[in-house]
Amino acid sequence: MAKKKTEASVEDKLRALYDLQLIHSRVDTIRNMRGELPLEVEDLEDEVAGLSKRLEKLDGELGLIDDQIKAKKIQIDDSKAAIKKYTEQQKNVRNNREFNSLSKEVEFQELEIQLADKNIKEYRAQIEQKKEVITTTKERIAERENHLKHKKEELDDILSETQKEEQELLKKSEGFEEQIEPRLVKAYNRIRTNVRNGLAVVPIERGASGGSFFTIPPQVQMEIAGRKKIITDEHSGRILVDEQLAKEEQGKMDALFGKM
Repeated sequence: MAKKKTEASVEDKLRALYDLQLIHSRVDTIRNMRGELPLEVEDLEDEVAGLSKRLEKLDGELGLIDDQIKAKKIQIDDSKAAIKKYTEQQKNVRNNREFNSLSKEVEFQELEIQLADKNIKEYRAQIEQKKEVITTTKERIAERENHLKHKKEELDDILSETQKEEQELLKKSEGFEEQIEPRLVKAYNRIRTNVRNGLAVVPIERGASGGSFFTIPPQVQMEIAGRKKIITDEHSGRILVDEQLAKEEQGKMDALFGKM
């Protein structure tokens, strides 16, 4: 017959919960060392990508304007050819009506040339304007890429120093979670999410729960020191442990952290 697994005592659960808290606080410290760097790197990458897309669009617009200039030059050549043709035809007209009709055609083509010339000047002005924007955009991209490079190097340095330890700590935390019933782990995670600094399990310090100014009644302090049941702070909802247990587990975890 299989031997029934012995259920952990309340004290064992409290120790495991506080160890879990110490590990997660250590992970929080490591992540705080990175500060806003990961977000800064992400924002810079997005900015560079946006500027590069803008540059690509500007280059495409330049190409379209060049095509429009070429089309206008062809139109001018066609109008000049038409003027030459109409001028030659005027030499062989039979009456004033035909001559005047051809004159109007010549005049129309001359106006077309003037309009095309005007359009070409406008297009060239647009090109100069876009080239200025392109130059500014390229300078901005170079500046942001340089900034991004330094931020990535800074982040990589921190990651190389802390990533291994963080992974080891998270693996250790899984081991401590296995020592605690799922209901308590769920409660711990919920409290940790809802409280300041992620502190879900705190020791009593000078008669009050850690990080709080609210005094714990002496009778409740005695119950906490007895380690017979899980007790939470009625003001913050944090799980409370006695100071002696906290010191013992802190020493144990400090030794563990020192080996990483």
